[in-house]
Formats: sequence, structure tokens, C-alpha cells
Amino acid sequence: MKILGLSAGTLNGANDSLCKEALMAAKEAGAEIEFINIMKLDLKHCTGCKACVMGLFSGKGNACVLKDDMQWLIDKMLDADGIIYAAPIFEKCGPGLHHTLMDRFGPRMDRGNLMIAQKIAEENGGKPIDPRYLKEKVISFMGIGGSDWATRIQCDFATLALTPKWTVIDNQLFPWSLSIIMNDEAVAKAHQMGIDLAAAAKKIADGTFVPGHGIINEDYKGPAGVCPYCHSKNFYLEENGTAICCLCGTEGVMKFEDGKYVFEFDAEKWIPHAHDSISGKFIHGDDIMRNEGESRELMATDEAKARKQKYRDFIAPSKP
Repeated sequence: MKILGLSAGTLNGANDSLCKEALMAAKEAGAEIEFINIMKLDLKHCTGCKACVMGLFSGKGNACVLKDDMQWLIDKMLDADGIIYAAPIFEKCGPGLHHTLMDRFGPRMDRGNLMIAQKIAEENGGKPIDPRYLKEKVISFMGIGGSDWATRIQCDFATLALTPKWTVIDNQLFPWSLSIIMNDEAVAKAHQMGIDLAAAAKKIADGTFVPGHGIINEDYKGPAGVCPYCHSKNFYLEENGTAICCLCGTEGVMKFEDGKYVFEFDAEKWIPHAHDSISGKFIHGDDIMRNEGESRELMATDEAKARKQKYRDFIAPSKP
């Protein structure tokens, strides 16, 4: 059993410290541990070139064209059974580095895309997918904030896990954290997170782990949230009264009962569409492939080429 600790914070700061506290607990539980401060890595921004997903669906694998430390980091993550991830809270959200990770995970780490690509490779003799990409994995998140402005961080965190379909074990917020190592309650919480993550990771190592999310995840130890499927507290409210979970995409209605908000939805209808379910990912993959084909055909027309040229000729970008 291997647990990888990742910190997106200042070297030897609060993020490093709480991440290492959880690693200490995991080591006590018998885990092999490793720690990486990802601030020290060369991680470039995703350019949206789509080369990775085009490579996936043409049987060429899922390599990224950017040359930096990203693949080294992904390999470290793929080799672990569990990941404890600590990141600072910037303007209520994950920091830019976290969003860079989310973007670089993109289509090349999506479990549904990878399963489709594996089938394409098997049928057409293409490059097989590294089996580590399809391995079950558990992950726990720590949001380390200097104040109580933190209403987006947990949804940001879970979005990172959604793409590869890693199971979230815990997703905790640590506000007012400038002196967090002197807060015994917070340190104890971080330690318990390491214990819980190691327990779930041990099941993966033993081959006894049953993946699941929300209402079907018995290993989840984090806050309940409002969405009973994915535990998110973040919702998009339509003018017609429809409530859409910002994380899993489930649609329903929000009610206020007995002093709390209750999100109600048709589980039989919407769970197969959830963004972290395999069926939901296949639906999304089919939609993307259909849209790509239609768009390529439309943009190859003379009218589309003329419109693109109009914008290209209108103004050039400024340079420093």
C-alpha cells in the first residue's frame, strides 16, 4: 500500500505540515509514503490543443505535447493507492496551480475516454492504454485557508477527482490556518484523515475496494454536503426552479425542510448521467465526438473560413 502526499502550498508552510501529518498517520498504519511539493515542479498551462484526446480516439495513446514535469507527477499519482492532497484557498477557490492540474488532467485522464480508447486499441491494433490509468484510487483533500472565504474549494477539489473517477474519502476545510500547527483539533483532524485514507487504500492494495460516490460510498468520511450523490454544496439555480449540482451535474429541486436544504432528484434517471459515473462519461464522450465531427464539417466551409479570416485580419494581439 502506497500513499502519496501532494502539497500545492509554500515550502514548509501550513499545507506541507498538515499533509505530512496525514502521511505520518498513514505510515503508522503500514503505508509506504512519499511527499511532493508541486509548487517546485515545472507545470505548464494547458493550451487546449486537444492533441491528447485526438490521440486517444485515434489509437495513439494519451500523451501531452507539453514538455514539463506533468507526466512525472502523473506517474507518481498512478503508482499510489491513495493520495492526500493539500492546497491553499485563493479567493474562495483552489489556487491557479490546482486549476492547472485540473486542466491538464482534462480528457487524457478521463476514465470514460480511457475505456473508449482501450476498446479502440484492442479492435484496431492501436497503442494500448497503460493499465495504471484505469486502476481504482482513493484521494482526500485539505483546503487550507487564511480566512473563512472558502465556498468553492471543496467543489474545486472534487472536480479533480471526477475526471479520472477517483473515489473521494475526505474533503475537509481548514479555515483561519496561519497558525494551524498550533491548533490541536485541526492537527488531530489531519491525522485522522491519514488513518481513514490508509484504510481505504489498503482495500485497493488487497483487491477488496468497492468504488462508489455519495450515497453509494461507504468509505466516505467527509462532510455530507447537500447533494446526496456527490456531497457538493455548490448548485446552479435555474430561473424555473431547477437546481443543478455544480459537481456531478445531477438535476432536481431544492427544498427547505426542518431547518435545512434538501436536494431531491430522480436517482434512477440522473445517476446514470452523473459526471463521475462511467455511463455519464460515455454519454459525455459520445456528445463530444459528435460535436467534434459536426464542427469540423462546418468549419471546413468557405463561409466559416471567411469569418475566421475577418477576425484574424481585424486586430493582432499586443506583445510586451
